Amino acid sequence: MQVSGNALLSNLKRAFRLLRDAADFSPSGRSLLWLSFLLLSNLLLLNGCAPKEPRADIVILNGAEPESLDPAIITGQPDGRIVMSLFEGLMQLDPVTATPIPALAEKWDISPDGKIYTFHLRTNAVWSTGGAITAEDVVYSWRRVVNPETAADYAGQLFFVKNAEEINTGKLKDLTQLGVQAVDPFTLRVELVSPTPFFLELCAFRTLDVVPRHWIEKHGDRWLMEKPLPTSGQYTLEAWRIHDKIRVRKNHRHWAADKIKNELVDFLPIDSASSALNLYETGQADIIWDKNLVPNELMDVLEKRPDCHKFDYLGTYFVRFNLTRKPFDDVRVRKALNLAIDKKRIAERIMKGGERPATTLTPPGMANYEGPQGLGYNPELARKLLAEAGFPGGKGFPSFRYHFNTAKQHEQIAVELQQMWKQELGINMELKQTEWKVYLAAQSTLDFDTMRSSWIGDYNDPNTFLDMFMSNNGNNRTGWKSMAYDGLVRKGNSTLDKKERARLMREAETLLVETDMPIAPLFYYVGINFYDPKKITGIYPNILDEHPIQTIQRVENPRQEARTR
Repeated sequence: MQVSGNALLSNLKRAFRLLRDAADFSPSGRSLLWLSFLLLSNLLLLNGCAPKEPRADIVILNGAEPESLDPAIITGQPDGRIVMSLFEGLMQLDPVTATPIPALAEKWDISPDGKIYTFHLRTNAVWSTGGAITAEDVVYSWRRVVNPETAADYAGQLFFVKNAEEINTGKLKDLTQLGVQAVDPFTLRVELVSPTPFFLELCAFRTLDVVPRHWIEKHGDRWLMEKPLPTSGQYTLEAWRIHDKIRVRKNHRHWAADKIKNELVDFLPIDSASSALNLYETGQADIIWDKNLVPNELMDVLEKRPDCHKFDYLGTYFVRFNLTRKPFDDVRVRKALNLAIDKKRIAERIMKGGERPATTLTPPGMANYEGPQGLGYNPELARKLLAEAGFPGGKGFPSFRYHFNTAKQHEQIAVELQQMWKQELGINMELKQTEWKVYLAAQSTLDFDTMRSSWIGDYNDPNTFLDMFMSNNGNNRTGWKSMAYDGLVRKGNSTLDKKERARLMREAETLLVETDMPIAPLFYYVGINFYDPKKITGIYPNILDEHPIQTIQRVENPRQEARTR
């Protein structure tokens, strides 16, 4: 925006008068002086005279403000994308196929019985601040995850390692009993409870990333805020300004630094769809990662543009019930609420991106697995079940709350559910909208009645969806515990025969979505990214919707463009 000559002259005269009147430096004079300073600063900014921060090579609209950047603590996708750039594990995800490929581990051996993995670390892998990354760093990082004091919701990702679950649940106090051992500085031995076909996929997941022990022990809870933060990944943390941006810079000490395509990347914490689209349309951002950062009412137009990229991926949107609160401890109530939801209406009327109504937690397309039938839309049966539970026509049913975080799409779905349950069951639901961090805290502490939720597969196996509802899993967040369910998932994960394993996992999921129903699936996601393929390359649609930023490249460098204008 440019200021006209007359407006500039008028404001300069006003600023001069304010400065003159402030000459006595009395309290009121100092206020006038400060006001004049703001006025002049604003004029400079408007006219491009103030110093500007260089634009990043890539600017990404990333969703909500991250809860944390600690690999052991984070649970959300916006947090995980940033963490994936800063920290690295034994494996990483291939940007095209989203399958595990070597990272800190250069190669590995697997014992004939599938229970012992020996990883050989790269000898040229170092921290961004210098110093070799060793097997002892991996041991520390994994012990930290399973340590109950860390309170890692994703600790269950390591329960396939010997004694991990026992340590995390307090049955074992000795962290050294975890089945991971540094044989020498660059050799790591991992002992599993049983053969785990997807263990390499787990080693690519961010919870198992390697973090700097010396830095954490020195700085405690503030280790992420102290500079220079030692990172093991492709980038270093340049700045984290709350509600503004997170800026990362290329780690020139990384073992694959020559393959990193960009120097500076900004992640903008935007959860307003209209704001995100405005930033993208005006060229202030290059990539929109999530569909909920685009107004749903514009999707039928936007999806026809060449910068809209749609693909199938493993993601499900669902409702959690808090079984520790009445009346949601009654399975008839939970089933009634599920049966009264017209999921097709939500998918078509609100989402508008090709999403399909969901009756299971595991989405279609899962490798070597097909879920059970689940429950459909049956409001008549829903009313019958609610009456059996003691609430005929909704009479006597207590008012309850539905939690959701600040995105327009979540609000629209909440309103639709509120109307459906009122119309079909005669019950009243209040809506409670909170910011991302408050929403996650309420979920973790079971401080809710019902809550919107979603889950994106961490790897292409049904276990990535099903194990989170095991009794001891930190991501359960429903208060539901089923020994039968736990046993089926455990047995399935230790079964090598693919058909038998699928049968066991399907039986477990039947308990989850038909019999006990601590959740109500709503729809399966469709992956949608926005970026101009003429300007941005290196993004590949894949079934996990994971896009490592080191492979992304802007065709024209924006900092170079700015210099040549």
